[in-house]
Amino acid sequence: MSISIIGAGPGGLTCARILQQHGIPVAVYDRDPHPAARNQGGTLDLHADDGQLALREAGLLDEFFALARPEGQEMRKLDPAGRLLAHHVPAEGELFKPEIDRGQLRGLLLDSLKPDTVHWGRTLDRVESPGLLRFTDDETVETDLIIGADGAWSRVRPAVSAAVPEYVGVTFLEAWFDDVRNAHPELAELVGQGSAMAADGERCLFAQRNSGDHIRVYIVQRMPADWVAGGGTEEIRARLLDAFSGWSPSLLRMITDNDGPYVDRPLFALPVPHTWEHRPWVTLLGDAAHLMPPLGVGVNLAMLDACELALALADSASLGEAVEVYEATMLPRSAEFARRLENGAQGLLDVD
Repeated sequence: MSISIIGAGPGGLTCARILQQHGIPVAVYDRDPHPAARNQGGTLDLHADDGQLALREAGLLDEFFALARPEGQEMRKLDPAGRLLAHHVPAEGELFKPEIDRGQLRGLLLDSLKPDTVHWGRTLDRVESPGLLRFTDDETVETDLIIGADGAWSRVRPAVSAAVPEYVGVTFLEAWFDDVRNAHPELAELVGQGSAMAADGERCLFAQRNSGDHIRVYIVQRMPADWVAGGGTEEIRARLLDAFSGWSPSLLRMITDNDGPYVDRPLFALPVPHTWEHRPWVTLLGDAAHLMPPLGVGVNLAMLDACELALALADSASLGEAVEVYEATMLPRSAEFARRLENGAQGLLDVD
C-alpha cells in the first residue's frame, strides 16, 4: 500500500515515524521549500496523557526529555496593576507537561525519519479524485491513502467536508523579545522560567519563555479579525497603548519593548462538532480535522491522532478498516474537546 501524508508538522511527522517503526512505507509532502524555510512558532507543552504517549510509541520519549524544559511549567497570574495573584512552581521531577519549542520538536521528528521521507516544496492544490493528488506545479501523485495533516486551511479537508474555519472573535498579536536576560531583564524577571499572564475582561497579555533566552508575548483582544489592517509597528503600538491604558508599566513592556514587528494571528475554529462520512481512501488529523482555540491541546491531540491512526494502519486488515477504526475514536474525542473549548478563547480574557 502507498500512504501519502500532506503536511510536515508534528502530527504528520509523528504519523510517518510510527508507520516506519512498523515497516510501513510512507511519503510526506510539505509546501515549505526546506525544513528551515520559516520559524515554526513558539513553545508548547506536551502532556503525559497524549503528546508524550505518541512520542513513546514513536520511540522518541527519551530524546524529547533531553530537549524539554520542565521548568517551563511555571505559571504566574497577575492583575493589570502587576500584582501577583497566583503562582505555580513545578515540583522537582514534575514531567506532566514540560515545554519544548515547536522547532525543536519538528527537528526531533524529522531526524527520526528515513532519508527522503519528506518531499519539500510540494504545495497541494487539491485532491482531484480518490487516490489522486494534484500539486500546484501540476504534478500528480497516485496513492492508496491520503492523510490530511495540513492544518487549519487544509487542502485535503474538502475531500471529506465542506466545513471551513470561522473567526472566533478574538485575535492574538505576537511580539518577540530576544536575549532577554541582557536586553530585557525586567521582562525576564516578570515572566520567570515559564509563562505569565494578566487579563481585565476585555484584553490579556500572555508571555511565554522559549529556549535560547527568548520570550514570546501574545497580546489578546476581542477585536475584528482585520483590526490591524496593514498598520505599521508604531501605529499598532499606539493603538495598543490606548487600549491597555492604565495597566502597569511593567506589563506594558510587553507592548513597547518588542524586537521587530508584531505578527497578527486572528483565531479561527472549525464548527462543533466537525464530522464527515467515512471514506476508506482519505482521512484527517490534527487541526485539519478539529481546529480549536490554542489552549494547550492542539499539538497534543494532533500527535495522539497520528499515533492512533498509524497503529490502526499497522494492525488492520485493510486501509478502509484502519481509517474506520481510527475515526471511530478520534471524531467523538475531538468533538468533546471542541465543545469544552468552544468559548475558550474568550475565557482567556476573563479576570477569574
